[in-house]
Amino acid sequence: MRFRHTDALWSGFPELSAGALCAEGGAACDAEAADTLAARVAAHTARATARLDGAPESEFPEVRAWRRAFARMGLRPTQYRCASEALLRRLRKEASLPRIDPVVDLCNAISAAYGIPVAVLDVERVAGPSLVVRHARGDEHYTPFGGGTEHPAPGEVIFADSAARAHARRWTNRQSAHSAVSGRTGRVLVVAEAMHDGGADAVPELLATVAHELGAHGWTASEPSVLTSAAPACVLTTPSVSGAPAP
Repeated sequence: MRFRHTDALWSGFPELSAGALCAEGGAACDAEAADTLAARVAAHTARATARLDGAPESEFPEVRAWRRAFARMGLRPTQYRCASEALLRRLRKEASLPRIDPVVDLCNAISAAYGIPVAVLDVERVAGPSLVVRHARGDEHYTPFGGGTEHPAPGEVIFADSAARAHARRWTNRQSAHSAVSGRTGRVLVVAEAMHDGGADAVPELLATVAHELGAHGWTASEPSVLTSAAPACVLTTPSVSGAPAP
């Protein structure tokens, strides 16, 4: 699968740091493996909690940078929050993160620990050969978790596949139920995106953490691909082959 951001987004948000990896697995965990995975989720969640003990998520540089980006997109940052801010806010208020799926739970905990939005998609539910972060035309279709179909407004930043299906709305605000990871998922795409100073170092570190943790729990992950304005796309092949710059 080819993953990229459009030139228009790189031009409009030159501070963007992004990266992606693919992983294969999906084997059911036995009780011991499930306990180990839960312990790793708890460890990353504890790191996020420690940060929240020092300051609310609204003061995190990672969150403040995304709030500025949302405001530039014409979105009210306190109405539409990036995914990592939403997780941190829930953690601060409820002292826990939602339990959805082992892989999603792990990536959510890592997202909260780093303060950086992380998308996790079921690759088999994405119409190839490309997934593009771009401005919507207005004819794309999006499946919310509550059911039905929505059409992103023209100009909204979405994750769009080759069949004009939106797999995320408002960039890092909300993923689609269509490509949500479940116990039947055998291959995932993980995307991390940051807007803050230091994001160019934090995104590769975050993805390396994801790859390591997934690898420790029966998944095989590709080498993370780092995207820049000079190399805005990557081809993510089977995990046995590292992600490579797109031609």
